[in-house]
Amino acid sequence: MIPISFGTLYVIINLLLLLFSLIADRHYVGIATFINLFLTGYIVDFSQKILYRVFPDLGIPGRVVCLVIGIVVMCLASAFYFTADLGVSTYDAVALIITGTWHKGQFRWVRIMTDFVCVLLGAGLFVLSGAGRSELLASIGVGTIITALFMGPLIDFFNRKIAQPFLNGGKN
Repeated sequence: MIPISFGTLYVIINLLLLLFSLIADRHYVGIATFINLFLTGYIVDFSQKILYRVFPDLGIPGRVVCLVIGIVVMCLASAFYFTADLGVSTYDAVALIITGTWHKGQFRWVRIMTDFVCVLLGAGLFVLSGAGRSELLASIGVGTIITALFMGPLIDFFNRKIAQPFLNGGKN
Protein backbone atom coordinates (compact mmCIF):
# COMPACT_ATOMS: atom_id res chain seq x y z
CA MET A 1 0.00 0.00 0.00
CA ILE A 2 3.01 2.30 0.51
CA PRO A 3 4.96 3.16 -2.67
CA ILE A 4 8.39 2.29 -1.22
CA SER A 5 10.12 -1.03 -0.63
CA PHE A 6 9.86 -2.87 2.66
CA GLY A 7 13.60 -2.30 3.16
CA THR A 8 13.23 1.48 2.92
CA LEU A 9 10.14 1.52 5.14
CA TYR A 10 12.04 -0.64 7.67
CA VAL A 11 14.85 1.93 7.82
CA ILE A 12 12.42 4.84 8.28
CA ILE A 13 10.42 3.16 11.07
CA ASN A 14 13.57 2.00 12.84
CA LEU A 15 15.10 5.47 12.69
CA LEU A 16 12.04 6.69 14.60
CA LEU A 17 12.41 3.87 17.11
CA LEU A 18 16.11 4.72 17.41
CA LEU A 19 15.11 8.07 18.92
CA PHE A 20 13.14 6.19 21.59
CA SER A 21 16.13 3.93 22.32
CA LEU A 22 18.54 6.85 22.54
CA ILE A 23 16.28 8.67 24.98
CA ALA A 24 15.14 5.69 27.08
CA ASP A 25 18.37 3.65 27.36
CA ARG A 26 21.39 4.01 25.08
CA HIS A 27 22.81 0.74 26.43
CA TYR A 28 20.80 -1.16 23.82
CA VAL A 29 22.28 0.83 20.92
CA GLY A 30 25.47 -0.58 19.42
CA ILE A 31 27.00 -1.81 16.19
CA ALA A 32 24.32 -4.53 15.85
CA THR A 33 21.65 -1.82 16.04
CA PHE A 34 23.03 -0.08 12.97
CA ILE A 35 23.69 -3.31 11.07
CA ASN A 36 20.07 -4.28 11.74
CA LEU A 37 18.74 -0.82 10.93
CA PHE A 38 20.41 -0.49 7.54
CA LEU A 39 20.56 -4.10 6.30
CA THR A 40 17.69 -6.21 7.66
CA GLY A 41 14.86 -4.72 5.62
CA TYR A 42 16.80 -4.94 2.37
CA ILE A 43 17.94 -8.50 3.14
CA VAL A 44 14.28 -9.42 3.72
CA ASP A 45 13.33 -7.87 0.34
CA PHE A 46 16.12 -9.79 -1.41
CA SER A 47 15.50 -13.08 0.41
CA GLN A 48 11.76 -12.98 -0.24
CA LYS A 49 12.31 -12.67 -3.99
CA ILE A 50 14.72 -15.61 -3.99
CA LEU A 51 12.51 -17.79 -1.80
CA TYR A 52 9.47 -17.17 -4.01
CA ARG A 53 11.52 -18.22 -7.05
CA VAL A 54 12.94 -21.34 -5.38
CA PHE A 55 9.65 -22.33 -3.72
CA PRO A 56 6.89 -20.86 -5.91
CA ASP A 57 4.06 -22.87 -4.32
CA LEU A 58 4.82 -24.57 -1.03
CA GLY A 59 1.29 -25.40 0.00
CA ILE A 60 0.16 -25.44 3.62
CA PRO A 61 2.51 -28.21 4.89
CA GLY A 62 5.55 -26.47 3.38
CA ARG A 63 4.49 -23.14 4.81
CA VAL A 64 4.05 -24.65 8.27
CA VAL A 65 7.54 -26.19 8.12
CA CYS A 66 9.04 -22.85 7.00
CA LEU A 67 7.14 -21.00 9.74
CA VAL A 68 8.40 -23.33 12.48
CA ILE A 69 11.99 -23.34 11.20
CA GLY A 70 11.92 -19.56 10.70
CA ILE A 71 10.62 -18.80 14.19
CA VAL A 72 13.07 -21.16 15.90
CA VAL A 73 16.08 -19.84 13.95
CA MET A 74 15.03 -16.20 14.43
CA CYS A 75 14.49 -16.65 18.17
CA LEU A 76 17.76 -18.54 18.70
CA ALA A 77 19.68 -15.91 16.72
CA SER A 78 17.93 -13.12 18.65
CA ALA A 79 18.89 -14.70 21.97
CA PHE A 80 22.55 -14.81 20.92
CA TYR A 81 22.68 -11.28 19.65
CA PHE A 82 20.85 -9.90 22.71
CA THR A 83 23.31 -11.70 24.99
CA ALA A 84 26.38 -10.61 22.98
CA ASP A 85 25.65 -7.05 24.16
CA LEU A 86 26.57 -5.36 20.87
CA GLY A 87 23.27 -3.55 20.56
CA VAL A 88 19.87 -4.77 19.41
CA SER A 89 17.37 -3.72 16.79
CA THR A 90 15.40 -0.67 17.76
CA TYR A 91 12.21 -2.75 17.78
CA ASP A 92 13.76 -5.37 20.08
CA ALA A 93 14.98 -2.57 22.33
CA VAL A 94 11.41 -1.53 23.16
CA ALA A 95 10.62 -4.75 25.08
CA LEU A 96 14.13 -4.87 26.58
CA ILE A 97 13.84 -1.29 27.85
CA ILE A 98 10.38 -1.91 29.31
CA THR A 99 11.66 -4.99 31.18
CA GLY A 100 15.34 -4.24 31.79
CA THR A 101 15.36 -0.48 32.34
CA TRP A 102 11.87 0.27 33.57
CA HIS A 103 11.45 -3.14 35.32
CA LYS A 104 7.89 -3.58 34.08
CA GLY A 105 7.14 -7.28 33.67
CA GLN A 106 9.00 -10.24 32.24
CA PHE A 107 10.50 -10.07 28.77
CA ARG A 108 8.47 -12.98 27.35
CA TRP A 109 5.15 -11.32 28.25
CA VAL A 110 6.16 -7.78 27.37
CA ARG A 111 7.43 -8.97 23.98
CA ILE A 112 4.07 -10.62 23.28
CA MET A 113 2.39 -7.34 24.20
CA THR A 114 4.66 -5.21 21.98
CA ASP A 115 4.26 -7.66 19.10
CA PHE A 116 0.46 -7.52 19.35
CA VAL A 117 0.48 -3.72 19.61
CA CYS A 118 2.42 -3.67 16.33
CA VAL A 119 0.04 -6.17 14.71
CA LEU A 120 -2.95 -4.06 15.77
CA LEU A 121 -1.27 -0.84 14.66
CA GLY A 122 -0.41 -2.40 11.30
CA ALA A 123 -3.96 -3.71 10.91
CA GLY A 124 -5.41 -0.31 11.75
CA LEU A 125 -3.17 1.49 9.27
CA PHE A 126 -3.93 -1.13 6.63
CA VAL A 127 -7.67 -0.59 7.07
CA LEU A 128 -7.22 3.21 7.04
CA SER A 129 -5.41 2.86 3.72
CA GLY A 130 -8.63 1.57 2.20
CA ALA A 131 -7.94 -2.15 2.29
CA GLY A 132 -10.87 -4.46 2.70
CA ARG A 133 -11.40 -7.18 5.29
CA SER A 134 -10.29 -9.99 2.96
CA GLU A 135 -7.05 -8.14 2.14
CA LEU A 136 -6.44 -7.57 5.86
CA LEU A 137 -6.97 -11.25 6.69
CA ALA A 138 -4.61 -12.21 3.86
CA SER A 139 -1.93 -9.90 5.29
CA ILE A 140 -2.34 -10.74 8.96
CA GLY A 141 -2.68 -14.47 9.02
CA VAL A 142 -2.08 -17.37 11.34
CA GLY A 143 1.70 -17.03 10.91
CA THR A 144 1.60 -13.43 12.13
CA ILE A 145 -0.36 -14.39 15.24
CA ILE A 146 1.85 -17.43 15.97
CA THR A 147 4.97 -15.29 15.58
CA ALA A 148 3.57 -12.62 17.93
CA LEU A 149 2.70 -15.26 20.53
CA PHE A 150 5.96 -17.22 20.44
CA MET A 151 8.81 -14.76 19.80
CA GLY A 152 9.01 -13.51 23.39
CA PRO A 153 8.78 -16.89 25.14
CA LEU A 154 11.19 -18.58 22.71
CA ILE A 155 13.78 -15.79 22.80
CA ASP A 156 13.59 -15.87 26.60
CA PHE A 157 13.96 -19.69 26.65
CA PHE A 158 16.89 -19.74 24.21
CA ASN A 159 18.53 -16.87 26.05
CA ARG A 160 18.42 -18.63 29.44
CA LYS A 161 19.12 -22.17 28.24
CA ILE A 162 21.55 -21.72 25.34
CA ALA A 163 22.87 -18.20 24.66
CA GLN A 164 23.80 -17.10 28.19
CA PRO A 165 25.45 -20.40 29.14
CA PHE A 166 27.33 -20.50 25.82
CA LEU A 167 28.51 -16.90 25.86
CA ASN A 168 29.36 -17.03 29.57
CA GLY A 169 31.49 -20.16 29.17
CA GLY A 170 28.93 -22.41 30.87
CA LYS A 171 28.51 -20.05 33.84
CA ASN A 172 25.07 -18.52 34.29
